[in-house]
Amino acid sequence: MIRLENVSRTFNAGTPDERRAIDAVSLEVAKGEFIAVIGGNGAGKSTLLGLVSGALTPDAGRVLIGDEDVTALPQHQRARRIARVFQDPMTGTAPTLTVEENLALAELRAQGRGWRAALSAARRSRYRDALAPLGLGLEERLTARAGLLSGGQRQALALVMATLIEPQVLLLDEHTAALDPRTSASVMQSTVELIGGRSLTTLMVTHNMEHALRYGSRIVMMSAGRIQADLSAQEKRDLSVADLVRRFHVAEDRMVLA
Repeated sequence: MIRLENVSRTFNAGTPDERRAIDAVSLEVAKGEFIAVIGGNGAGKSTLLGLVSGALTPDAGRVLIGDEDVTALPQHQRARRIARVFQDPMTGTAPTLTVEENLALAELRAQGRGWRAALSAARRSRYRDALAPLGLGLEERLTARAGLLSGGQRQALALVMATLIEPQVLLLDEHTAALDPRTSASVMQSTVELIGGRSLTTLMVTHNMEHALRYGSRIVMMSAGRIQADLSAQEKRDLSVADLVRRFHVAEDRMVLA
């Protein structure tokens, strides 16, 4: 479903601040696979998601979604197939719009249509059905402004907005990092149910090693713009959080000494 072929991306090329954020990365993600991407600050995790989403263009290499080469395809032309949820709950929603308006905006923007006249009774009913499984009562707050919701509620809303159009690929960029542990667990449970229910091909960037081990089918470990380890489901099952942290630090040290 996702294939990266020797993809590289450099920021500030030709200046004293030049930085190779992604260095000849190749990665294959099968349809319906759920991969956790871990690594330290500056490892290239978010840049990797940007290259998949189309927010960034690689300097070299190819990006394929399915059998289509989308390397040069801009982000808005990938939006129907690829959805992304960011770390900041404020990023994924419009605070001055209501819950139902945010959902309509997400749904119809991907179709290239206006949304203000689209809030029919049937659509509202569908939005309630999409929100109810979250267990946060948002289905009863369709007319509440998103800015009045808690951080966890807004992030859960952003997750539903991202998956409402039934994308092929879901990109999660540390989407629980700004939440307290209890809310983080709730949002992760909703995330897993949405991914499993729709067989979404998913890349989840996380600093939470427990989440990396508990969720998904593989772990990809990045450092200095490269993939240092790609752990299968079986390898994950044999690891504890302490083991994973130890492997992570070994990979980081290896890059420093290289």
